[in-house]
Amino acid sequence: MMVCGLSTRLLNICISSLCKVRLLARAEVVIIDGVRLGVIPNRLTYNTLVHAYCQFVDIDAGYSVVHRMKEAGISPDVCTYNSLISGASRNRSLPRCLDFFEEMLQEGIHPDVWSYNILMHCFFKLGKPDEANRVFQDIFLGDLTPHAATFNIMINGLCKNGYTDNALMLFKNVQRHGFAPTVVTYNIMINGLCKARRVRQARNILQDFGESGLEPDAITYTTVMKSCFRVKQYDRGLEIMSEMKSKGYTFDGFAYCTVVAALLKTGRMEAANAFMEQMMNNGIILDLVSYNTLLNKLCKEGKFEAAYKLLDEIENEGFLCDKYTHTIMIDGLCKAGNIGGAFHHLQYMNMLGFHDNLVAFNCLIDSLGKAGEIDRAMELFNSMETRDCYTYDSLVFNLCKAGRFLCASKLMMKCLREGIILLYSTRRALLDGLRSLGFTNEARKLRSKIMLARLLR
Repeated sequence: MMVCGLSTRLLNICISSLCKVRLLARAEVVIIDGVRLGVIPNRLTYNTLVHAYCQFVDIDAGYSVVHRMKEAGISPDVCTYNSLISGASRNRSLPRCLDFFEEMLQEGIHPDVWSYNILMHCFFKLGKPDEANRVFQDIFLGDLTPHAATFNIMINGLCKNGYTDNALMLFKNVQRHGFAPTVVTYNIMINGLCKARRVRQARNILQDFGESGLEPDAITYTTVMKSCFRVKQYDRGLEIMSEMKSKGYTFDGFAYCTVVAALLKTGRMEAANAFMEQMMNNGIILDLVSYNTLLNKLCKEGKFEAAYKLLDEIENEGFLCDKYTHTIMIDGLCKAGNIGGAFHHLQYMNMLGFHDNLVAFNCLIDSLGKAGEIDRAMELFNSMETRDCYTYDSLVFNLCKAGRFLCASKLMMKCLREGIILLYSTRRALLDGLRSLGFTNEARKLRSKIMLARLLR
């Protein structure tokens, strides 16, 4: 019996290892070979397969293993159904979640706290906070002991669904349920407050965090720092950065770029350069995403000489600038009114082999329209092979600004035939313009086409 037990245990270890690296076909072969050698799979073997199929293939593949379990005389347990419910939740399939939950009850299997946690998370993901709250209440009514993850899911879900006040209230009252907030809980609450732009309250939670006996981690400080920069509290954000450094936390490349961007925003070029040098000395190498972040900030500040130097640095570091890098430059030049420079950079972009430059073209069309060069915008529009709703919206709106309402109306009719519905403000400007010039029949026809397109959408 001991040999058999050890053999089954070894089988389960092999199955688990193969499933983790997504070699499910090999795992199935190992089971078949094991059976031939007299090693019988147990419930853990099948549960491992159910979880892997739900995670890496689909729910139906996972559910098919349940039938095989029953055929082998092994009854599924709560872990089996938790894997199925989790797989359905991952696919945002609430009906399947509820079906599996109901089937589990019919099988006489009692849901555990993780069953409720998964279901609660699914409700939050689908924007159903009231239903998630009812599941949360059911945990207590079912005499189950909530896990730390239960409160974390609840607080995170409330924040993401816009109920930050309720999340804050729950956060402050969790100790009544015998639960002490963890570092993860604090980070979730601080992140939720920061995203709601309630930076002062986030800083208060950060202060409470430090007084709780727990130690805030790099994620905590980076979250608050980024939020301060987002609401233009640059000095406060830099104070958070200094506090983070004083506690010995290391910055990753993204955090460094966030600080450098804030320093550039406030015109502190020397401090930004010093921080970049420090980053290099710490052995942190920027990736292309980080460079693009810095480039975007420089362009927004109109510091194009520094931006072109950064482009040279990117290439010197051995990176190949992507389409997004060049589009950042074109967009920045357009917004600075340097349309000639933007066209020149577009030609350079084409020379490098980036021919499908939809976003770059959209930037140029919008800038030409705003500069009153609507004919050049039309020429550029006609030369484009692909267009999207932003292309049409920008051109139609600028045609209206130029008083060319009939031309704009023809263009919008073309959009509607292609199933594209422009922004309300653009539609309103065009209809009002047509009526003001006495083209009431054209306005009526266009309005009916818009209504029909919205119904068919």
